[in-house]
Amino acid sequence: MTATSDVAPPGSLTLAAIGDLHVNDSSHNRYRALFEEVSDKADVLALCGDLTNFGKTREAEILAEDLRHASIPVVAVLGNHDYECGQPEEVVRILTQVGVTVLDDQAIEIKGVGFAGVKGFVGGFGRGELGAFGESAIKHFVEESINEARKLENALRSLRTERTVAVLHYAPVVDTVQGEPPEIFPFLGSSRLAEAIDRFDNVKIAVHGHAHRGAFEGKTPRGVPVYNCAQFVVDEKFGRPYALIAV
Repeated sequence: MTATSDVAPPGSLTLAAIGDLHVNDSSHNRYRALFEEVSDKADVLALCGDLTNFGKTREAEILAEDLRHASIPVVAVLGNHDYECGQPEEVVRILTQVGVTVLDDQAIEIKGVGFAGVKGFVGGFGRGELGAFGESAIKHFVEESINEARKLENALRSLRTERTVAVLHYAPVVDTVQGEPPEIFPFLGSSRLAEAIDRFDNVKIAVHGHAHRGAFEGKTPRGVPVYNCAQFVVDEKFGRPYALIAV
């Protein structure tokens, strides 16, 4: 499974992935032409979180209006910004009304390829991963990271497709946060997400956002390709704000 320029191998599905749209009150029509362009080049569009700037109702409505111009299936996960106003369920409701499948508690099969995803959470990577020891506040923090990985694992388990894509906001591997200040690596993702991915042989790629200054490519310990599709990273690599990936 490879990131492509525009042409995918015969028999594969072309996934367009973009994260960190950060739609705000003044973003009217900002992504309309982009979604039309993507619809001509890909079979499925994955939105990798931080769809809105503050999770406000109006921001979600503005994004939904632009998404009406996507003529291909759209799957999405929320990001931390989408929780800022404390109404993520309202963001989900608005996006669902225009046909977006928000993956969190559900998985979906499109053209023979499975899609499962969660927002994910912080926690760190490898030996630097925070453990549930000490104060209760730390234990609650770690439990949230564990819960997100467990949700991802359950969603992946529900799919019987030969090819599956994991859609995330937070990074599952340290590779794709390289370029960010090392001090904030633990706040950009968690290895627990990679552990969930690596339990399933049919997971062929993972995409995420969040690490605006990270690297585009990485791999899980089992070797599953991971792509950081934050639009700032992708734009620097390809000269456009979305990645095209053959699955």
